[in-house]
Amino acid sequence: MKIVQPSVCACAAKPRPEKKEYILKQKQNDRAFTQEKGGQKTRRAEMPLFLGNAKDAAQKQPQPKQRQGERAQVRGAADPRRGAQAFVPAQERNDRTNADKQGKQKKFKKGGRGKNPVKIIFLGGVGEIGKNMTAIEYGNDIIIIDAGLTFPDEELPGIDLVIPDISYLVANKNKVRGLLITHGHEDHVGGIPYLLKEINMPVYGTKLTLALADNKLREHRLNKVQMNTVKPGDKVKLGCFTVEFINVNHSIAGSVALCIDTPNGKIFHSGDFKIDLTPVAGEPIDLSRIAEIGREGVKLLLCESTNVERPGYTMSETVVGTTLDHLFSENANRRIIVATFASNVHRLQQIIDLAAKYRRKVALSGRSMLNVVDAATKIGELTIPEGVLIDVEKIKNYFDREIVIVSTGSQGEPMSALTRMASGEFNKVTIGPNDTIIISASPIPGNEKMVYKVINNLYRKGANVVYASLEKIHVSGHACQEELKTLHALVNPEYFIPVHGEYRHLKRHAQLAMEMGMSENKILIADIGNCVELTKDCMQFGESVSSGSRLVDGGSLEDRENSVVMKDRKHLSEDGIFVITACVSERSGDLLSEPAVVNRGFVMPENADYAAEIRRIVVNLADQVDIAGDTDNTEYAAAIKKAVKNFIYKKTKQNPVVMANIVRI
Repeated sequence: MKIVQPSVCACAAKPRPEKKEYILKQKQNDRAFTQEKGGQKTRRAEMPLFLGNAKDAAQKQPQPKQRQGERAQVRGAADPRRGAQAFVPAQERNDRTNADKQGKQKKFKKGGRGKNPVKIIFLGGVGEIGKNMTAIEYGNDIIIIDAGLTFPDEELPGIDLVIPDISYLVANKNKVRGLLITHGHEDHVGGIPYLLKEINMPVYGTKLTLALADNKLREHRLNKVQMNTVKPGDKVKLGCFTVEFINVNHSIAGSVALCIDTPNGKIFHSGDFKIDLTPVAGEPIDLSRIAEIGREGVKLLLCESTNVERPGYTMSETVVGTTLDHLFSENANRRIIVATFASNVHRLQQIIDLAAKYRRKVALSGRSMLNVVDAATKIGELTIPEGVLIDVEKIKNYFDREIVIVSTGSQGEPMSALTRMASGEFNKVTIGPNDTIIISASPIPGNEKMVYKVINNLYRKGANVVYASLEKIHVSGHACQEELKTLHALVNPEYFIPVHGEYRHLKRHAQLAMEMGMSENKILIADIGNCVELTKDCMQFGESVSSGSRLVDGGSLEDRENSVVMKDRKHLSEDGIFVITACVSERSGDLLSEPAVVNRGFVMPENADYAAEIRRIVVNLADQVDIAGDTDNTEYAAAIKKAVKNFIYKKTKQNPVVMANIVRI
């Protein structure tokens, strides 16, 4: 692109002497406060910069003082291949360069800065709630936002976890500059170990977020990860991207939004948030900085959509504290058991404070609860008075009125502490009529049946149960409609993509944006695998990338869409299995004993016993197949499977799995 230097109009009036003097002085100041870097003049951060002409500068109001940031704390060895660039504290805001002021463009590979599209690649978290992961790519640089997981549904029997398919990132791992974590919930950090096993990269997050991530890394024996602690207001430079961390409120401490400065403009990622002006701990959401970023200009907004169907505002966390205090007072002579999310550190702090107030001891139950409390206590996010915390094994040494048990299981998870208490399978705690159980959480969509099953079982044991339908015992960590509108108004983006929600949530969020005046052609609803290309002039879908889900089963990983194991498990769960074992002579090929027939999970018609008929089929096949010559047993086994499957289908119209084992002696 040819750069045209500005020229002076021939008919322009000559400037007055005093104006000449002013211009000369300004040029001298510019030279005094500029430095050469890479052939380009750049103002120092301390020098205020007024954009536009002299007239505009005179009218420009002074900018508010920037917040103080701190340099990232790095643990572990740096990866020289990554080339993560220097950490920029909050007070060192990058001002517009003199070259930009004169209309010049910084040279970039492949066409120059801003001429190539910025790619936003959705690997999880759209069209679903869970396994959040988004990649942003420009040229030879990729940054990743979050690496979450989700838990398997009834269609995935035996599977432990579900994580995003990262094959695209693995194929381009030489471009990956870092992982940015918005907060410490499982759907945002749970997949980190599996990602870092494939790609070595620096990780950025707040204290609690990294502490929770570090627990997971230690479980997977990943000890040489570069962990960078950031605070709201801090900036990091990763390749061509500059990322600023902005404080937001959520149901876990240390939550942040991200403002990503790209060659094609700013991208604002809300993370999970709500607007809580009276948080129980920490600072309220930084609406001032968000508004400032909006005034600077935001190209694209990526905003969460979890509660977009709920009108109004999300209640403050302080409401829960008031309700808990009331319940502690009302149940002074009863044992109190509170089930809540382990990650909700602010909720845990309120429970511990109330226990100390009412002179009760606190016992923790559930591995995740113990891990979170340990991590939060070490970094100072959770304060436990001395002598309040006891081991759950020692609760028998105290009266009911002296005990509070804080447990996992607020979502009815089958193996959680509360679920086992409700079913009578938890040997450390026996539920009785003098127990008050407080479920301080709302069922996640899809978990309602499991939660109400636990509640029913607790009632059957005589306990008093308090849950969200009865008391204000839980508030969401996600923004409702009016809070979403507030964020949209403050950010004022040119383009918008809703994220973090099922398709119905994304669709409703798009409608909300249009209600606020945004044009429909500036909104896109993405799906997993979609690549959105953002240029200076437009936003459009690009070529999709390899995507989907990977299944974690113990220590193994499988692609969900192509999993033979899951097809077999589903088949077994629906139709059952027949296992037939035949012992044959190695020398003669004769059957040495009557074939064994074992049936599991197959619903047999009344008064029907097919074992004898199946044994006859196997014996008859032995006379038809040259078993002695069938040294690898494939012919005989295949014949058994085909004949038995045909027999069972004719009798029952069912199609179970048939396995044939040939043992040679």
